[in-house]
Amino acid sequence: MAQQTSAHNQHLTLADIARQTNYSISTVSKVLNDQSDISPEAKERVNAVLTASGYRRKSRQHRHQEFIDIVFSSFSNLWAFEVVKGALNTASQHDIRITITESGDRNHPAENWASDLVRRHPLGAVLVFSHLSTREREELDKNDIFYSIFDPSGEPEPQDFSVRADNWNGGMLAARHLADLGHQRIAMITGPEVMLSARARTEGFIAALADRNISFNPALKREGDFTMVSGLREGLELLNLPAQERPTAIFAGNDLQAMGVYEAARQVGLRIPQDLSVVGFDDLQTSSFMNPPLTTISQPLQQMAGIATQMVINRANHEHSDMHVVLPTSLIERESTARPQN
Repeated sequence: MAQQTSAHNQHLTLADIARQTNYSISTVSKVLNDQSDISPEAKERVNAVLTASGYRRKSRQHRHQEFIDIVFSSFSNLWAFEVVKGALNTASQHDIRITITESGDRNHPAENWASDLVRRHPLGAVLVFSHLSTREREELDKNDIFYSIFDPSGEPEPQDFSVRADNWNGGMLAARHLADLGHQRIAMITGPEVMLSARARTEGFIAALADRNISFNPALKREGDFTMVSGLREGLELLNLPAQERPTAIFAGNDLQAMGVYEAARQVGLRIPQDLSVVGFDDLQTSSFMNPPLTTISQPLQQMAGIATQMVINRANHEHSDMHVVLPTSLIERESTARPQN
């Protein structure tokens, strides 16, 4: 049975070790997780501090059950099911179960989620929500809860393990596609701008328009919350503009918002793609069944979830794992985009 290490035996924290060795917390974390890209000197100094503190390895079989908890802030849409499917595919190869926990909302997880997780004693957790606070990170570390962060809402800390898609490139691909079709009045319904993924998609989108000599009109930018309801609400605002101001194309921050835009177009009597082109983001399985099938940016959600799950397993077994993984995005061209009629 693989052994577990902890930077918190006898209440020793990663910060304590970093301070005593003059190495960064990231370096200390890599030593504790047996990462291969660490110098022998760093390993020796960190291990010397552990030995001096009376550090002991703990047997995993006495502390953890063989399941990984997928902690969602909100488990309520097709996007979440894609994540779970990817995690299940990987966990099942190791005879590890998956459990699902819902806590708080996307940007404000419940205050006690970390304590609740510790009480369940999983092998580890894939965290699908906002970045961790220092207190939460230390609580997980001292209780040997190995974790990875899926689609972090902010820049991950150096010591964290994280997986995300190349959102900037995805926004760029959407803008290039619409610009190459000849659209000039292009609107965007973003996700919550407090989230890194939403900001990156917006920045890539606007940069690509500028590269095509198209000036993005800020009046055509709306902020949504990655739900169908927000796509409908913001879509109606945009499509009820006077005809000479109304966008001929909308880039929705995700496929769910694109579904809302479809309904907005139906309510105001516009046809897709004859009167309005729409691009989504995610490539959910339902996207190809929309009427018309949705042109969208694909991010490999199942692959991302599988990697996040494997990170947890590797950490628990003290095997090497890349710390920060960014997977490519791609344009899936279907039937919801066309050249503007005018």
